[in-house]
Amino acid sequence: MNRRLILVTPAATAATRLSRFATDDPLDEAARVAVARLRLGVHPRTAVITAPTVACVQTAAGAGLDAKIEPAVRDWDLGRWRGQVLTDVNEDQLAQWIGQPASAPHGGESLTALIDRVQLWLDAVPAGRTVAIVSTAVARAAIVSALAAGPELFWRLDLAPLTAAALSGRCGRWNLQSSGQHVCSVPALTRRVSG
Repeated sequence: MNRRLILVTPAATAATRLSRFATDDPLDEAARVAVARLRLGVHPRTAVITAPTVACVQTAAGAGLDAKIEPAVRDWDLGRWRGQVLTDVNEDQLAQWIGQPASAPHGGESLTALIDRVQLWLDAVPAGRTVAIVSTAVARAAIVSALAAGPELFWRLDLAPLTAAALSGRCGRWNLQSSGQHVCSVPALTRRVSG
């Protein structure tokens, strides 16, 4: 049976704007306003899930999507780096983190572990249509997993806030249909007319 998965990144937070490792930050005021203007809708038979992070939950709710929280798509655990600005991280540790996917100098989850966790979730995505509001890291890991690419591809994927990546799959295989589109330009996320 066919599966269609739309991965949506949440709107911006203070961490996003400051290049800071997230600490489960809420959306900032500008992001809340941008999300409220979206008023998205999906086909009635589309499953809508969200990561348990505040930004993902607020993005889903603010856009008018009735989403179920899915712990399997929680954000990347970056251990003691949470809340730090990228430039404050030890350069050697940062190079190790980027160059050695199985390492976790921050004490949290390695890139390899993140990709493996997201792969398990992808394997369990049911037939039909699913929209998932997930962190940029989880969306990138899903694309890497879907394409059966090496972890080095993770660092080469750019997904801005409120963008989507579309995957389709069947018979245990996924294909990337599109990536990096603003959510308003994705046909599966139709704009709702307020009445």
